[in-house]
Amino acid sequence: MRKIIKKITILLFAFLALLACGIFILSGHVKSSTKVQTYNNISEVPQAYTVIVLGASVRSNGDLSTMLEDRVSSALSLYRAGKVSRFLLSGDNGTKSYNEPKAMQQYLINQGVPEEDIFLDYAGFDTYDSMYRASSVFNVKEAIVVTQKFHLPRALFIANRLGLDYYGFIGDKHIYQRENANKSRELLANVKAYLELGISKEPTYLGAKIPIDGPPQSTYSD
Repeated sequence: MRKIIKKITILLFAFLALLACGIFILSGHVKSSTKVQTYNNISEVPQAYTVIVLGASVRSNGDLSTMLEDRVSSALSLYRAGKVSRFLLSGDNGTKSYNEPKAMQQYLINQGVPEEDIFLDYAGFDTYDSMYRASSVFNVKEAIVVTQKFHLPRALFIANRLGLDYYGFIGDKHIYQRENANKSRELLANVKAYLELGISKEPTYLGAKIPIDGPPQSTYSD
């Protein structure tokens, strides 16, 4: 009996070791395959019609978290530099009391951005949904994606596998709380994205087409 338990234990550890190796190999591939698409200097960023800002947490008073504010302000810098013409703000609006896209929109309006240049994706519940819906719903085929450095490779990896011509701009402006935890979480998030791509998963919601290069979003019926 002890020999059986020992064999099972060895096999289990071997399986876990292989699994861990696979996770780290995938992470390395995600980073290396998107490195050339990633920019940190505005002057080097290719021009695109749309900048996609991926959502993050919003405080109970409606203010953007530090991480999200850095993403939006970085996208605003691209807009002011003439690198992009319209914003697609993609985030979670799963309940009436929580709305990431609206909070981002209000921040931009307060900074003087015309509302007609801002499009909102209320069903960007995760990175995969945001990338999929950007193309399928908003017809964004070329874009600059803005998020933090730890998150950007996965977003671009998904975009690449969906056949989209997206680049990335790093929105880091601070050292963030739980930064190490976020980096660790990415290891498993990469696996989730890889599996979603493997089964050609559709996002939680699709909906009617709202072309980013069309009339202002407010002209479309709900």
